Amino acid sequence: MKSRSEGAEKHWVLSLAALGVVFGDIGTSPLYAFKLIFHPRYGIPHNSETIIGGVSAVFWALTLIVTIKYVILVMRLDNRGEGGIMALMTLALEATEGRKSLRKLIIGSGICGAALFFGDAVITPAISVLSAIEGLEIVNGTLKPFILPISIGVLFGLFFVQHFGTETVGKLFGPITAIWFLILLITGLFWVIQNPIILLSINPLHAVRFLSDHGMASFWILGAVLLVFTGGEALYTDMGHFGRTPIRIVWIGLVFPALVLNYMGQGALLISDTSAVDNPFYRMYPEWALYPMIVLATAATCIASQACISGTFSLVKQGTQLGMMPRFAVRHTSSSLAGQVYMPGVNYLLMSAVILVAVLFGSSTHLAGAYGVSVSGTMLITSCMAAVVYRHHLKYNLAICLVAGSCFALIDFAFVLSNLAKIGHGGWFSISLAGFITLLIVTWRDGKKAIGRYMESKNYKLEPYLHSLLENPPLRVPGTAIFVSSNQLYVPHALIYNLRHNSVLHENNLFLTVTAANTPKVMLKNRVIISDLGGGCLRLILRYGYMENPNIEKTLNKLKKMHLLDIDPNKASFFTCRYNIFPVKRGYSEMANWRERIFAAMVRNASSTINYYRIPAHRTVEVQENIEI
Repeated sequence: MKSRSEGAEKHWVLSLAALGVVFGDIGTSPLYAFKLIFHPRYGIPHNSETIIGGVSAVFWALTLIVTIKYVILVMRLDNRGEGGIMALMTLALEATEGRKSLRKLIIGSGICGAALFFGDAVITPAISVLSAIEGLEIVNGTLKPFILPISIGVLFGLFFVQHFGTETVGKLFGPITAIWFLILLITGLFWVIQNPIILLSINPLHAVRFLSDHGMASFWILGAVLLVFTGGEALYTDMGHFGRTPIRIVWIGLVFPALVLNYMGQGALLISDTSAVDNPFYRMYPEWALYPMIVLATAATCIASQACISGTFSLVKQGTQLGMMPRFAVRHTSSSLAGQVYMPGVNYLLMSAVILVAVLFGSSTHLAGAYGVSVSGTMLITSCMAAVVYRHHLKYNLAICLVAGSCFALIDFAFVLSNLAKIGHGGWFSISLAGFITLLIVTWRDGKKAIGRYMESKNYKLEPYLHSLLENPPLRVPGTAIFVSSNQLYVPHALIYNLRHNSVLHENNLFLTVTAANTPKVMLKNRVIISDLGGGCLRLILRYGYMENPNIEKTLNKLKKMHLLDIDPNKASFFTCRYNIFPVKRGYSEMANWRERIFAAMVRNASSTINYYRIPAHRTVEVQENIEI
């Protein structure tokens, strides 16, 4: 009985935390989504029939895409508890072993999905903060010139505080967001009571007519309807932090009713006063409540932006572990929560991109066109991958997977097409950004393959090399040397250079390789593979999951305490090798010269082995090696 009550209490605590982190993005969509559906450029008349139809389209979009697709179906597809596009990709790859063509398609889709997520992470903070600050224009039209400078100031402050971490600030997220959703619910309910005819929007026929009776305008409106469920992907991405049950409880119990009632309330207001179409969200409040709502909306949008920023750090970390991205410096901001990290390089790049976007587009209305492309693209990729996992991993009936997958993919594809039609209205930015990120990821993967070919041509197999070396050994010196290498089969170049220049071999030598598993986490018993190579030499392979933060020193000390290692890691010397890449015309790379130069720049700016694996710098010798690819 006690354990059941403790479990229930844990669910409620996690539900409150999830409310602050997971639902910030989708919860701030009412600020800008509904006004864009009825934007004058579509030429749709603002009468009760079209307004009810617009609200119906919103209601059924939230029901079909978020509730059924994500909350019920996609959230079942966890990779050892973790969600997100990377977790879904690894599940799909595990389930399609031996199908080379399908696996290539899955990897390509995963890369595109990650690139589109970065586009979303750039646009979300800009559009969210701009839409909140734009409420000042409702209060006083003379404040319009100050909206952009104030928004940039808020964004700069948001990124500046990232280095403090989110452990303390995160405790405030849940209560603030709970207040936000309660106000959305109460305000929407008030206006629904004033004009209950809006409840007719529950009938899906109104949505069908709204999206089919206005010619090409109906097609364009789909892109605006999509904005009501931006952030839906976050429910799946953040599942590993809170679990599916707390997220489902919060969505069904508070967020979904609050959003639906608020959109209905905005529709009810428009039926009563069509002049409120310029900003129906803020027009729902009396004048005295506008300033408090602007402050609360700004706080809510900062929370939504924080979730995107943290998600970007997490995705970069996963991509690095899976070998898709270069290493970035990682700082841990919590002593108790391993997932709370800060990446200075990623933070500064993201801040620059977000502020550039805010300045480039200037308003949430102009940004909406850019926003939809990245969101709809990610949704389509998720639908296709989910169908593959349901079929090949969960072994569902082929016909069911084809029908369900095709239905959701067709819906997503319609949203993609409607947003591609907005290329000239901002969609070009999302496509360009996603293309650039994809280029970087593919260039990094191809560059790593070129380095692999170089190593194979220059390397010696480790075991035969040691056997030959120990037959006529150099001077053995006391102590332990730990050679960190990327390939456990070949001789670390740091050992070759040490023998060449110092002509000594330590009494104990540990050849250490870190590999990434296709799982979020790896238990300690499955993390370690130790081989005795003879002559005081050991080979150690450490496996980390893509959600973990490798810490070599900490792991070695654990192995020492478990009596799996006879060496003392705290007195050992570490040897690593850092590469300098030089593009040449006939090297080991199959890339164009300009891509080789991009790869060389990425390698130069990547975090060192010492920082990334948290090796003690004061006991590490780093050897530089020039590689011509």
